[in-house]
Amino acid sequence: MSEKKRPNAKYKIDRRMGCNLWGRPKSPFNKRQTRPGQHGERRGKLSDYGVQLMAKQKLKGYYGSIGERQFRRYYAEARRLRGDSGQNLVGLLERRLDAVIYRAKFVPTIFAARQFVNHKHILVNGKVVNIPSYQVKEGDVIEVRESSRQLALVQQADEDPSRDTPEYLQVEPKARKATFLRVPRLDEIPYAAQMEPHLVVEFYSR
Repeated sequence: MSEKKRPNAKYKIDRRMGCNLWGRPKSPFNKRQTRPGQHGERRGKLSDYGVQLMAKQKLKGYYGSIGERQFRRYYAEARRLRGDSGQNLVGLLERRLDAVIYRAKFVPTIFAARQFVNHKHILVNGKVVNIPSYQVKEGDVIEVRESSRQLALVQQADEDPSRDTPEYLQVEPKARKATFLRVPRLDEIPYAAQMEPHLVVEFYSR
């Protein structure tokens, strides 16, 4: 789906999840807190399963609506790693290349980030990488190709005052370059809406 066709889809995600998922000023959830559809519906109390499912859908949606099969693989890897599985899960998601360039403010949305990587605008340690799910490692240097640095999309993201770059990235805005310093903790990730990865772990552990 092209970035031009994405806005309506993104807005429907906000309404379906019951929150302004990315903190966008133009999110329709700010004005209309009902689910998408002809009439919408009132939000009743969810069961434990429903709460867990919503937490999973919210986290999947935030990172550009990751497919179920791939998302389940992230969960399996999070369980395999040492430590808290929920923390491991968001750490793996934040290591995605598209997530990193979104956090670095090279692009305005996570959906644009996926396309940007696909179209070979990004270098990792000096080499083109066109796989949005590529797992960035500590110390990796991610940058926008010189020929792509003046694209309107990049300029738009850089001028957005509503987003700050997190401390686990060292960003050089003028050079369009970022170094991934470390895997972040949950409380360091600048989610606009509350994320509950422990509920995602509970969902898959049922």
